[in-house]
Amino acid sequence: MLLGVAIGLVVFAPPASAPTPAAAATNALVAAPVVAAPAPDFELETVDGESIRLSDLRGKVVAVNFWATWCSPCRLEMPDLQARADAYGDRLAVLGVNFDETPAEVKAFRDEVGVRFPLLLDPGAAVQHLYRVVGYPTTYFIDPEGIIRFQHLGLMSAEQMDDYLEQLGLAS
Repeated sequence: MLLGVAIGLVVFAPPASAPTPAAAATNALVAAPVVAAPAPDFELETVDGESIRLSDLRGKVVAVNFWATWCSPCRLEMPDLQARADAYGDRLAVLGVNFDETPAEVKAFRDEVGVRFPLLLDPGAAVQHLYRVVGYPTTYFIDPEGIIRFQHLGLMSAEQMDDYLEQLGLAS
């Protein structure tokens, strides 16, 4: 059983460098995100330079997926996340928050895998620290009122995604 968990979750050590002062201050003031609590707000730029703020997506179900280009389980679940983004249209927002990689690396990954939902850059991994991400992939499902309803650590199957989304009131 432990092997199955290890296969589905890539765990990483915190970065050797300390978080930026802004990230450290934010982390000191915000409790770790938990199910049934409001999702910590953030604003990040997409790999194409568009700014997205989580709170601006209220009224939709939001899946915030923390990932990295070097993460094999992340690569495996991206097509299923894209399929749900396509299937649910304006009722579901999928955001891919990348682990502090360069825009060139993220664009190359996007083009190779065929992802069309927003891929967000997280310089210094400030939002990753805010959400206490300890492994990839990690996905938070947030309801239309901005409340975290589910946290999934590790590789998510299409069936698991469908189950979470159904519980959030989305049916394909």
